[in-house]
Amino acid sequence: MRRLHPRIRIVWLLRAAVLAAVAGGIVFGVDRALPLPVSVPGWAPALVAGVVFLIVGGHALLRYRYWRFELREDAIYLERGVFTRVRTVVPFVRIQHVDSRRGPLERVVGLASCVVYSAGSRGADVRIPGLPPDGADDLREDLKRLAIGAEGEDGV
Repeated sequence: MRRLHPRIRIVWLLRAAVLAAVAGGIVFGVDRALPLPVSVPGWAPALVAGVVFLIVGGHALLRYRYWRFELREDAIYLERGVFTRVRTVVPFVRIQHVDSRRGPLERVVGLASCVVYSAGSRGADVRIPGLPPDGADDLREDLKRLAIGAEGEDGV
């Protein structure tokens, strides 16, 4: 199975840093805005930010370790998850359309994502992050070709 590009860890760690800064800012703002019966130490916002970064950043590194995908003859297979392992199979015949995306952080580190929209009722789209831009475009085209080729088959 294929792994994601290692630079996706940078994107996920940057998101963890933003979340940590927001959490620290909330603690700081609450301390300044509300009259609390107990004084919050000046280092508390930094401590909260550090703990949040360690937890979310650690999760991001483990997430990279377990994220894999593979194109097989009949479907795209994905395995991911740190605490709960999720295995997803999207048959080519169920694919409705495929997009490639590049968010702001992905553009900064030179990555893209491929989003597969499939027929279904619950969470009918699958996003494969951490691909080189050319790789995302190639995967999109491969999936489009395979979905068109599978049109006459049964989707179940």
